[in-house]
Amino acid sequence: MAKLPGPLEIYPLLPGTNCQECGEANCMAFATKMAEHTVKLKACAPLFKEAKYAKKLEKLRELVRPPVREVVIGVGEHAKSVGGKLVLYRHDLRYSNPTSFFIDIPDNLAAEAFAARVKAIEDWTYVYIGTNLSLDGIALRGVSQDPKTFATAAKKLTELTKWPIMLCSLNPEMLAAAANAIADRRPLLYAATLDTWADVGTVAAKHNLPLVAYAPGSLDNLSSLVNTLRALGVEDIILDPGTLSKSGLGTTVDDFTQIRRSAINEENELLGYPTLAAPIGAWADHREGEAPELTKWNEVLTASALIVRYADLIVLHSLDMWTNLPTTFLRSNLYTDPVKPVAVEPGLKEFGTVGPDAPVMYTTNFALTYFTVESDIKQAGVDTYLVVVDTEGMSVQSAVAGRKLTAEKVAETLEEYKVADKVNHKILISPGMAARISGETEEASGWTIKVGPRDSSGIGKYLQEGKWKEE
Repeated sequence: MAKLPGPLEIYPLLPGTNCQECGEANCMAFATKMAEHTVKLKACAPLFKEAKYAKKLEKLRELVRPPVREVVIGVGEHAKSVGGKLVLYRHDLRYSNPTSFFIDIPDNLAAEAFAARVKAIEDWTYVYIGTNLSLDGIALRGVSQDPKTFATAAKKLTELTKWPIMLCSLNPEMLAAAANAIADRRPLLYAATLDTWADVGTVAAKHNLPLVAYAPGSLDNLSSLVNTLRALGVEDIILDPGTLSKSGLGTTVDDFTQIRRSAINEENELLGYPTLAAPIGAWADHREGEAPELTKWNEVLTASALIVRYADLIVLHSLDMWTNLPTTFLRSNLYTDPVKPVAVEPGLKEFGTVGPDAPVMYTTNFALTYFTVESDIKQAGVDTYLVVVDTEGMSVQSAVAGRKLTAEKVAETLEEYKVADKVNHKILISPGMAARISGETEEASGWTIKVGPRDSSGIGKYLQEGKWKEE
């Protein structure tokens, strides 16, 4: 595996001015954060602004370049970065740049249907543990086989959305026409093959656009294609080794795994690029008149397998909620930090128009616990204070068992956030799972503890009936 640079290797290549423009106290602090991969090189403004640091910047870029290069698709705030991977396993270092999901649109759709599908792609969202799960980009497919129609549709797409765009055609003339029309949006071109590399590669190099190298069935051919495109001047490349569904899924998974292992363990530069998978290919086997559910399910299974096996960009067709929830859930969980639990900030939260008579509850700062409790309080429609105790991201039961949720910690949190100044009572509703420390909490805090429901689903009824007020 490629050796990741440490702070002492990075620090000599920084300006050494301790200007704090990066937000860190000094250059050594910035070097440490870079070694931990929690800040980006571009945050060091002097390196990019002042010509005298040009050589240092060049050396630093080479030093910190990940084994799998990062490729940016699109421009502005909606641009998506894919790749940029440093390790094979997430327990070595958390993954960065989550897999991007692009949904297809045929270029020959009627104007109204075309606009409606764009809106549906942008509007697809689901709130999960306090975050909005969403899709990432749009893949324009050249179904018309007409360069003019394809270019017109690409231009129309830029008027309808600011999202990243992928131009999909194996016809070089079509890609050239669309690329000329929307080059300023930095679309991803799909794709250069062993037969079309010269024409498509020239278009990508001319406009400095990212390009997919497509060579199904042979990683040797894929490497050769990449080498040829690099010699042509194409800098940003994404690899597509082919996506086979059903009986061929095992072969596909093996190809994607070999690519990533070769890039990271063997430092193979020709395969050190992001990968693209096309589970949308499941629809090629779909026959008219057949129920689409099995095809959609096959698309989901293929996508899920390849998210786990290093696909950085995935092209899908289905927009159903039930098909995209599994893949977005999987991505969300895979790209969290395995060392650090998903947590929210501790503090005092207010729901509704709280006043001095409002009930006061407490919970932990484990994200799943917090957002479940938050949802149940909101559904109850009762104005409520919620004290969020810092348990280092542990759930109530685990935090009590692990002594991360103690009577003293609850008392300190009540004092820190001056909760007693907010209400005219000193009654605190404890999670049911923390009942065993209720007596200790009363002694440590001076508050009367009322044990609430063991399951948060009972919070609504508990608050609505005012049981916490009962003697």
